[in-house]
Amino acid sequence: MRDVIVLMKDIHKVYPDGVYALRGVDFELRNGEIHGLLGENGAGKTTLMRILYGQIKPTSGEIFIKGNKVRFNRPRDAIKYGIGMVFQHFALVHAFNALENIALGMEPSKGGLLNLKEVEDRVRELMERTGLKVDLKVPISRLSVGMRQRVEILKLLYRKVDVLILDEPTSVLSPIEVKELFRTLSKLREKGKTIVLVTHKLREALSICDRITVLRRGKKVATVKAREVGPEDLAKMMVGREVLFRVGKLKGRTGKEVLKVSNLWVKGDLGTYAVKGLSFTVRGGEIFGIAGVEGNGQSELVEALFGLRKVERGSITFKGEDITNLSVKEIRDRGISLIPEDRLGRGLIADFTLTENAILGMHYKPPFSKGFRLNLEESKSFARDLIRKYEITALSEDVPVKFLSGGNQQRLIVARELSRGPTLLIAFQPTMGLDVSATEFVRNGLLRMKSEGRAVLLISSDLEEVVQLSDRMAVMYEGKFMGLGRPEEFSTEEIGLMMGGLELHEVKSGNS
Repeated sequence: MRDVIVLMKDIHKVYPDGVYALRGVDFELRNGEIHGLLGENGAGKTTLMRILYGQIKPTSGEIFIKGNKVRFNRPRDAIKYGIGMVFQHFALVHAFNALENIALGMEPSKGGLLNLKEVEDRVRELMERTGLKVDLKVPISRLSVGMRQRVEILKLLYRKVDVLILDEPTSVLSPIEVKELFRTLSKLREKGKTIVLVTHKLREALSICDRITVLRRGKKVATVKAREVGPEDLAKMMVGREVLFRVGKLKGRTGKEVLKVSNLWVKGDLGTYAVKGLSFTVRGGEIFGIAGVEGNGQSELVEALFGLRKVERGSITFKGEDITNLSVKEIRDRGISLIPEDRLGRGLIADFTLTENAILGMHYKPPFSKGFRLNLEESKSFARDLIRKYEITALSEDVPVKFLSGGNQQRLIVARELSRGPTLLIAFQPTMGLDVSATEFVRNGLLRMKSEGRAVLLISSDLEEVVQLSDRMAVMYEGKFMGLGRPEEFSTEEIGLMMGGLELHEVKSGNS
């Protein structure tokens, strides 16, 4: 048995509103291991790691680092003891280059002047030892997501941390970038570093971790050796029941063309084109999937389809009618629904009740309105039906949605949009950040839409999701399609290359 480097004993965290985030959790890290930390949304895994990183204080419990009892009041205290954390949303200054971001907060000086040469020498030595190659002089804004993540890891190594906590590190990476990251983590393990991988991707955890700890509802369920369990075992520990991992593509007849996008050009916020000449169709009874790393024009495409962003050139046709640049209300009224990427930014109003959110977009129509007044009785009845039918966990229909878990917020959005009976559903990152139970629920909802003969446009950075659910799929990079076809026509490696910017003919010629 390797030496224990971190020991957290009987950790409790109770928030002022009485919510228990952690209930007596014990957690142990051994020197030179990769340790997976799994759990449903709200299980307490990120809270536990934020406590270890000194970002929040536990209500009670003890922390020992290399046998010494410690108390952290802020992240800087944890870093002094060799503990660092990379969050899912990177804390980088986009106007600075990679070197300046790494040095930020620990800038060495010579005679009162900033000495970046000393930083550069140390960082280049780190890159040689770890294989983490980054162009240090390029602004962060011009680096890929994978390269930004490398900068975050180098930033911690520059601070001489021994324990690296990575929060959902693969959620925004292409398959090729995931492989590169895991190679890097393996090298760091060989160098004696200890790594915590906070993730909801069970197969990834099993492929790289030595041991895995599972939390459920603020309590530790078990710590197991990765080689002794499978994804089904972990899912059952997380959820407390069997979980169906592979969803079968329901066979059915493809119907008429519902959506036709022709030579679409859409500008992003900076005034340059984010969508560049896209053309595709979606038919009734099929799921058309678009895969790609975040930030390659998917947001602008969805906004243009739903009337939230102006189309510069090209057309959008729905059931034979040109709907290019119609308003959101006009598009909704024609039978198009949207599961947005940002559930609280675009899908829900946090301070509104579950009832009020359940009827958003329908509140001005009967039976929810009586002239200029809301029909509260009908609205509440409708919300209660959604709670029951879609198994939304909430104290009542009157609770503000900000008090629901992320998974239950997503269930509410899916319930509302499916209840409208749309002809076309646009599902944008529908399972991002969700645990296995909520993911299973959402995916089954999309398949049910398809089985009813409706059209589904699925846009997701989760490659497994797109491949499993889609009848046809495209891979999007910098506003263009790199390839289009049936999922079974591509290997994972080929899709990964297309997600990295190679067109299909280049990928095929390279593999031949």
